[in-house]
Amino acid sequence: MGAADVVPGVSGGTIAFISGIYDRLLESIRRINPSVLVKWRQQGFAAAWQHINGTFLVTLFAGIGTSILSLARVISYLLVAHPIPLWSFFFGLITISLIHIGRQIPRFDLANGAAAAAGFGLAWLLTVSNPLMLEPTGLNLLFGGMLAICAMILPGVSGSFILLLLGLYAPVIGAIKGLELTTLAIFACGCVLGLLSFSHVLSFLLRRFRSMTLAFLCGLMLGTLNKVWPWKVALTTRIDSSGNEVAVTEQVLSPWAFEASTGEAAQILLAMTAGLLGFGLVWALERFAKEQGQ
Repeated sequence: MGAADVVPGVSGGTIAFISGIYDRLLESIRRINPSVLVKWRQQGFAAAWQHINGTFLVTLFAGIGTSILSLARVISYLLVAHPIPLWSFFFGLITISLIHIGRQIPRFDLANGAAAAAGFGLAWLLTVSNPLMLEPTGLNLLFGGMLAICAMILPGVSGSFILLLLGLYAPVIGAIKGLELTTLAIFACGCVLGLLSFSHVLSFLLRRFRSMTLAFLCGLMLGTLNKVWPWKVALTTRIDSSGNEVAVTEQVLSPWAFEASTGEAAQILLAMTAGLLGFGLVWALERFAKEQGQ
């Protein structure tokens, strides 16, 4: 989940869903509320810890944090040096994840179709929107953390991409690389606030309107595929915190049009191999989740 959350366009929530821990994650977070303090006072710390599934949450978020800290530099490098195989890998991962989640919708009726269309429209609008350029002030970082974490637990919506749209992606990644503790602490507070509030809403929707919610999430994932399409050219660019020129808005091309436009190799065979690796990862996660369930 941490590795996925570093990449704009890829959601850690997708990884949680295909690995079979999504409902457990939402339910555990939802239980972190004032009633935990009452349980602690009446039954002790062990009962309160078990109530929120504390060991699961600490282990999961420790893994996410470790992955983000260790892979931020690697992912940033691959996005610049080897973008086609990296995007191909995530395109394959999201495509097979979309199929995996879609299989869990029991029927496709008008309500589910409308929910899927709404999700697709929202995701497409986000991916073609011109980004803002917010200053990395304390209030903006707090607000950005709240929005990003909401996106991070939604399959199909990337928290990193939300930060990119807000103009906060470079400052946050720069703070992670440079271990700027004040910036990270403010951003983390926003994440905690957003997570504790949004998890209640999403958990309620999955309990009461599961089919429509899954259809909406499928629409979100389908609508973001243009963001992770491997062959694209930059229409507008910006300079990141490392002084590199990176794309802000992009145009999707076919592999052959990409070669003609840029003069660079489309790396079709390498892209197909990377996409199949993404497929294989999801298949392995599905198998693992089924075995754990048994």
